[in-house]
Amino acid sequence: MSKVKASKRKPSKKAKEEKTPEKEKTSEEAYAYTPGLKVKRAMTVSKERRLPVPGKVLVNEGEKIEHDRIVAEAFVRGDPYVIKVAALLTFDPDEIMDYMVKKEGDHVDKDEPVAKYIGFFGLIKKFVNSPVSGTVESVSDATGQVIVRGDPIPVNIDAYIPGKVAKVMPREGIIVETEAAFIQGIFGIGGETYGPLKVMVSSPEEVLGPEKILPEHKGYILVGGSEVTLEALRKAVQIGVAGVVAGGVRHLALRDFMGTEIGVAITGEEKLGVTLIITEGFGKMNMSKVTFSLLNSFDGYMAHINGATQIRAGVQRPEIIIPHQESFEEKAIEFSSGMVPGTPVRIIREPYFGAIGKVLSLPIELQKLESESDVRVVEVEIEDGRRVVVPRANVEIIEE
Repeated sequence: MSKVKASKRKPSKKAKEEKTPEKEKTSEEAYAYTPGLKVKRAMTVSKERRLPVPGKVLVNEGEKIEHDRIVAEAFVRGDPYVIKVAALLTFDPDEIMDYMVKKEGDHVDKDEPVAKYIGFFGLIKKFVNSPVSGTVESVSDATGQVIVRGDPIPVNIDAYIPGKVAKVMPREGIIVETEAAFIQGIFGIGGETYGPLKVMVSSPEEVLGPEKILPEHKGYILVGGSEVTLEALRKAVQIGVAGVVAGGVRHLALRDFMGTEIGVAITGEEKLGVTLIITEGFGKMNMSKVTFSLLNSFDGYMAHINGATQIRAGVQRPEIIIPHQESFEEKAIEFSSGMVPGTPVRIIREPYFGAIGKVLSLPIELQKLESESDVRVVEVEIEDGRRVVVPRANVEIIEE
């Protein structure tokens, strides 16, 4: 929501001339609250690692842990399997108890008999085996069916990032903290993964093509510039690359790579063989110079990424986390106050979608759009030198 500092009562034209200095009509007195994408060289990153059902936490508060440490475990009920015993042994349902070799509550291994029929002096033998290992949950003399519930399924949660256990939530999980560089993308696919960071291009304008991806890049997180091609994504999967980060990707290339249209809810559960993070948008879009420079400065560091993206309620952005212990001078911009002249922003809607720039001014006066709506706008100087005016709702702050 935009918030503009202004008087509640509309003064007369004369009063404006007498009491309002010219500078008050400029953005020096205006600011706006707006969501932003973080591009931070150093910050404390906190991650909640929570079980889907109550279980057991395996680490202690204050403990230092590695990214692959299992921090909590639980067990969820196995799936039920229906076995049509009476039909398979060709007897009436109400006779089922005469043929059962297992009773309710008994454990049974996969392919172990739950019922059998032996006839004609032992010359005819028929067995009904369990399709899974589990427990006999019910035996019905009304239907002649047996339900075997599969063994409980273990659910383990790892730390995802190395760091310190900042908080333990009994039976639920933990919060782990680490000092790291932190970059949010605008879109991603694929889940959590990790690997050494490898910058594959010399500039944010360069395309990441398949010829750059070699067998020795197996397990790496590769950084491209303006675009990653369909052929490069397929080569990355073939080689076993852990993740790819690029400024843009063409919509048709992404569709062909996924084999389906992009969903509108949440991504991150795709099993495509590689996690992809796009920092700017769809098409060939130069990666932000700030983002590219930051990634380049951490070339060779271990990075932890997650492509999960949700663009509606409960917004979630894909992320790149690069743990380190280096000290950097923090940039003196207070983002909690919102946009001010000089604030770095990304435009998130057409016709300048994905463009990176800095706020020049935030005019107080409402301006009319083509849709006839009156909105507050922001003047932005984008990286190619153009000055554009867009609605404030069309930009996101980039936290540097």
